[in-house]
Amino acid sequence: MKTYDFKSYLFLGFGLIGGSIAKGIRSAQPDARIIAYTRHKDKLEPAIADGTLNKIADSLTSDLADADVILLCAPTGTNLENLRTIAPLVSKNTLITDVGSVKHDIQECADALGLSAQFLGGHPMTGRETTGYVSADAMILENAYYILTPSKETRPEYTEQFTALVGDLRALPLLSDPIYHDYATAAISHVPHLIAAALVDLVKTEDNDDQFMKTIAAGGFKDITRIASSDPSMWENICRSNTENISLLLGRYIEKLSTIQNTLNDAAFPQINDLFRESGAYRNSMSDRRTSGIAKEYRLFVDIPDEAGEIAMVATLLATKSINIKNIGIVHNREQAEGALCILFDTEDDMNAAIPVLKKHDYRVIL
Repeated sequence: MKTYDFKSYLFLGFGLIGGSIAKGIRSAQPDARIIAYTRHKDKLEPAIADGTLNKIADSLTSDLADADVILLCAPTGTNLENLRTIAPLVSKNTLITDVGSVKHDIQECADALGLSAQFLGGHPMTGRETTGYVSADAMILENAYYILTPSKETRPEYTEQFTALVGDLRALPLLSDPIYHDYATAAISHVPHLIAAALVDLVKTEDNDDQFMKTIAAGGFKDITRIASSDPSMWENICRSNTENISLLLGRYIEKLSTIQNTLNDAAFPQINDLFRESGAYRNSMSDRRTSGIAKEYRLFVDIPDEAGEIAMVATLLATKSINIKNIGIVHNREQAEGALCILFDTEDDMNAAIPVLKKHDYRVIL
């Protein structure tokens, strides 16, 4: 049930996340007035054409007075600049929120500008490999955690109402202190991205001239390094904003690696067994229902005979059932006991629908 009174929204910055939120608002509130501003106004024309936006703002400050909610959806550094620009002009009755993955810096900025009561930090934990409004889709918010970080001064009614709005976007609202949010996201997102990038760089450096390592890289290696393909500029900004937490946790991770190295050198292999057993149990206790910073992949593996036309046969079987395939390809490294054919799907429903179709035709399916 709708328990908020927001009727007009102003987006300052309008890329993948801002556009996806705006589309979600349009779906939940067809009569909402949605305005956006970016430095490159031509990029907003598609949002006007598809009905997501009512208007393109002429300037950063031109439509502040009419907004119930202002959403800062530019890169983190730009969000800080925009907040400073609008601070003297914004109504005290306007809720201001953002979508950045680091919260302490913008909260400190809001406090310094006297905006504490009306500022509510936000972090939708979702995304895609592609950026910009052309990739925006309200679906990426569904079942994704949307963290809200009210300060002690944030008006409780703003937190309650925006939490209800997040629910209408079909996201999963969570509340956190801004400081702990940054420590937690450093551990579960920021440090892992650096680790993945470093691991890929290690393989690149240690590979031979024939690129043997690159050739056989698949399975586990590709799974744990997929996030290394994230937007470099975005991650530079995140590391600038959350340096202290990232450095602290990276240091603790290095200590753990040193301990593992010493364990290997001492031939204390039962401790390696304990490490995999305990970490595996903890990993298996984690929920898979939410999306992450990189969009979740829905894939399965199929054992097929090495015969002409087999891939076409699989694709045709799925096509006759109107099951959409995102990508399909042969797996050359089957170290994780995958099937010979990997099929990627756009949705979990498509993947689940494909399983009985393939099994009915005697294909062995491995999730």
